[in-house]
Amino acid sequence: MKALFESTEFTLLLIFGSYLFGQWVFKKTRIGLLHPLIISIAIIIIFLKVANIDYHAFERGSQFVSFMLGPSVVALGYVLYEQLAYLKGNVVSILTSIFIGSVVGIMSVIILAKLTGADQMLIHSLEPKSVTTPIAMSIAEHSGGNVSLTAVIVLFCGIFGSIVGPPILRILGIKSSVAKGLALGASSHGVGTAKAMEMGIIEGALSGLAIGLMGVMTALLIPIIHQIFS
Repeated sequence: MKALFESTEFTLLLIFGSYLFGQWVFKKTRIGLLHPLIISIAIIIIFLKVANIDYHAFERGSQFVSFMLGPSVVALGYVLYEQLAYLKGNVVSILTSIFIGSVVGIMSVIILAKLTGADQMLIHSLEPKSVTTPIAMSIAEHSGGNVSLTAVIVLFCGIFGSIVGPPILRILGIKSSVAKGLALGASSHGVGTAKAMEMGIIEGALSGLAIGLMGVMTALLIPIIHQIFS
């Protein structure tokens, strides 16, 4: 039985099944804390504990899902291609907003970490929190952070941003589809982009663009900021 639970087929069934169940619960309740990802993570953790399944066995079985993270981000480029008209005249404002968002994302971690006395490893792990998981893990690995911690923090930021982002945008009176998409993509990466897709095709396309730009910008800025504050 344990061999069955550790098989790739069962692992994929567990991942997709728990997420679909989470979606069903969220649609029924519309409670932010019952986000599909939170529910699916809880189900998987409980199952692995109860069935005494080693995490490394689960990780091997879920490699297909991990592999698809990269192509899924690239696939957003097609959606963006269909909305190229919205880039015209907005290139400078888009790049400026992404640059500011990246700087704020990095500096907020450094400042809070310095104030609370956090060590360098924790700082390097949290710096790419606003970047999509594959890029964030690579940045953390090269800068000396804990890759596993980075993955957890990125996921948390994505879920948190997708929950509180839309209400904040409404409270601030932001009506621009471009601005909404950039904000969600820059702060909440993949999970925020999924929420942006629900809001509209323009929001989804610009959110996808923000994911890529934030990844490049953050990867370039982190070494520079380290040199300044070293």
